[in-house]
Amino acid sequence: MNLSRRFLVGAAMAVPLLATTAVARAEESVTVRLRWVTQTQFAGVYVALEKGFYKEAGLNVKINPGGPNVSTETLVASGADTFAVAGGTDSMLFSREKKLPVVAIAMTLQTTPYAFVSLQSSTIKSPKDFTGKTASAWFTGSQYQLYTSLQNSGIDPKSVNIVAQPFSMQPFIDGKYDVSTVTLYNEMLVLKDKNIPVNVFRADENGVRGQDNAIITSEKMIQQKPEVVQAFLNATLRGWKYAIQNQAEAVDIVVKSGSGLNKAHQTNMLAAYAQLMVSGTGRSQGLGWVDVDAAKKVNENLVKYTALQAPVDVAPAFTNQFWDKVPAEYKRP
Repeated sequence: MNLSRRFLVGAAMAVPLLATTAVARAEESVTVRLRWVTQTQFAGVYVALEKGFYKEAGLNVKINPGGPNVSTETLVASGADTFAVAGGTDSMLFSREKKLPVVAIAMTLQTTPYAFVSLQSSTIKSPKDFTGKTASAWFTGSQYQLYTSLQNSGIDPKSVNIVAQPFSMQPFIDGKYDVSTVTLYNEMLVLKDKNIPVNVFRADENGVRGQDNAIITSEKMIQQKPEVVQAFLNATLRGWKYAIQNQAEAVDIVVKSGSGLNKAHQTNMLAAYAQLMVSGTGRSQGLGWVDVDAAKKVNENLVKYTALQAPVDVAPAFTNQFWDKVPAEYKRP
């Protein structure tokens, strides 16, 4: 075979190899579903996309906002979404009880963001004063944090009239409820913006353990594409660290991505959210760490309040196997 012919044959044989290499290097397309609409509660995800962290990790990421009727756990379990920023420890346990094969690979908030408020002008100055009063909570899991707070204060939850709370603080402001539930990064800020002075009873200061805003994926993804799961978590925590250290820029990125967002409120939200991320174990362990022991305690409490029919196997629902491999510089607050 002459030299020119050997060159042509070699080139022809190389074409399939080059094509295969190109496919192998192609970005992996994934989606991440948010538990709520676009806001700085999810700044790390938007920053990771805008700054190209996902792209550097070999991912083509689409962000799907959520809303009041969106179940992030169900969407991930079904494969409709690859990842999600979901609810807290309790939501993960409820999902596993329903046999949804979802796994928390990180916890954004290192402590519960829930608190309970009463008007400063009221006679309610401590959880012990909740007895005989009407308290509202979102019946999506926060009611069990209220139960636990009361019990830890020596109060029988049955002595308090606990009712479902709407997604508005106006009924509380109007005096319909004596006590209402807030998140420290959102509804608490709404009350401050409206100059409503309140007494604040934080759930974590009343013995409530548990984390919130889990980053989740499916068992199938973990089994079949662990490298994609690792890449996503690496880039997401990198995005969160950047957002915490560059909050003004992060707010601009989120506001640009959303619709009709109030910049001042988003700025205050990110500041409060970041504080919850780096508090407690966020400082000692690092951003996103999963507190498995806390999950076990929440599991016990949910069984005690018959929210769960039986204890859930915590081990398959929460893991640090990917968090452990995230570069240390992305986890340091």
